[in-house]
Amino acid sequence: MIIVDDDDAVRQSLTFSLALEGFQVRAFRNGEELLAEQELPARACMVIDYCMPSLDGLALIGRLRQSAIALPAILITAKASAEIRRLATLCGCRAVLEKPLEDSSLADCIRDALASGGSEAFRKQG
Repeated sequence: MIIVDDDDAVRQSLTFSLALEGFQVRAFRNGEELLAEQELPARACMVIDYCMPSLDGLALIGRLRQSAIALPAILITAKASAEIRRLATLCGCRAVLEKPLEDSSLADCIRDALASGGSEAFRKQG
């Protein structure tokens, strides 16, 4: 389980709540931190915030896809416009969820993503 969110409180809250759901979580402050990671988990789903400085969530997912990293991704955002949803679909996001994440929808989406294709191993080439 990978979380990328620049908001410390959101990142810590997601890490805590998903750990309580039984997920092993690795959290990153921004896309650059994730892109610098040399090895990603063999079985993972990425939860990526849309609105981040310098590299937004969709740009990050695009860069990961260009690097042949096809782990399932869920985009989270405060405002999920029709355009954001369309672009997220084009880059292969499993879902777009709106903040605040108050129910089990995130954990349910993660479980669905892992059950239907989150088990491939992808390692970045150094």
